[in-house]
Amino acid sequence: MMKYSILGNTELKVSRICLGTMTYGEQNTEAQAHEQLDYALSQGINFIDTAEMYSVPPKAETYGLTETYIGTWLKKRQDRDKIILATKVAGPGEIANYVRGGPRLNRDNIRQAVDASLQRLQTDYIDLYQVHWPDRQTNFFGQLGYIHNDSEESTPIEETLSALGELVQAGKIRYVGVSNETPWGVMTYLKLTMQRHLPRLVSIQNPYNLLNRTYEVGLAEISHREKVSLLAYSPLAFGALSGKYLNGVRPAGARLTLFERFDRYTKNEYATQAVQAYVALAKKYGFEPAQMALAYVNSRPFLTSNIIGATTMEQLKTDIASIDMVLNDELLEDIEAIHQKHSNPCP
Repeated sequence: MMKYSILGNTELKVSRICLGTMTYGEQNTEAQAHEQLDYALSQGINFIDTAEMYSVPPKAETYGLTETYIGTWLKKRQDRDKIILATKVAGPGEIANYVRGGPRLNRDNIRQAVDASLQRLQTDYIDLYQVHWPDRQTNFFGQLGYIHNDSEESTPIEETLSALGELVQAGKIRYVGVSNETPWGVMTYLKLTMQRHLPRLVSIQNPYNLLNRTYEVGLAEISHREKVSLLAYSPLAFGALSGKYLNGVRPAGARLTLFERFDRYTKNEYATQAVQAYVALAKKYGFEPAQMALAYVNSRPFLTSNIIGATTMEQLKTDIASIDMVLNDELLEDIEAIHQKHSNPCP
């Protein structure tokens, strides 16, 4: 049975499992997307996450297509008020240069982005509008070893948050979140809220899985103390934690088979060793490896919602069923033992 959590300091109850949609328009057709969405709602999921950049991998030909598919689905329904819909505005970078001539997180870009998303989604409002990644050089998308650049040009966070505040006042968005952010970034947003009476962050969407538990280092405490909800993405490390890529196997149609750019998990010797250990552990306790990995994320006290994604209905049903799985203390201790031996092999 689905479980629910309060989103940040709001009154919204979001399902503990959120449906991620970034495959819609690339690996999934419109009809398949609608089938997934219908099934997810039938299982108690009320939280859907997307982004203007989707589908993935991002490219000009499929930009906005995921939102478009969700929009055609929403148009057929009469229950928009029961659905908590989240999307994101793109930050700067080479992967997004075809968007608005090179997007930035300034007022003009954000206004254009939200209006376009609302049109594609065929809705009057977005429940949670998130900054997809920062408008500054920092650690995200697996980058480590922060190097400061005094001469970089970036949009001040105050301008970004002020623009988002105007959208809240206009009724186009209800709440504000960030994604791929750092502890400094989150606390800067929160400080500006206090100083400038701007909207308060309610969520952060960052990676969290058995191969990457770096969220625990600084951000988990912020989630607890500041009520900034973790929406965990990549809980299966792009499917690696299912074990399906072990021993050089490349399943037809699988993401890491199709898109080599994401394949930093199977080419990482330390990550492979960790996956082998977690897969063996799951089998020891009679779990499907993917379900054990998802159940672990579901169980974290700093988690608000776990963003799953699937390309087949079978995968979707298996992923959602992880909500009913309880990992006993012995299994959790065994997971910690593996983590101590293979700590964060692939951030």
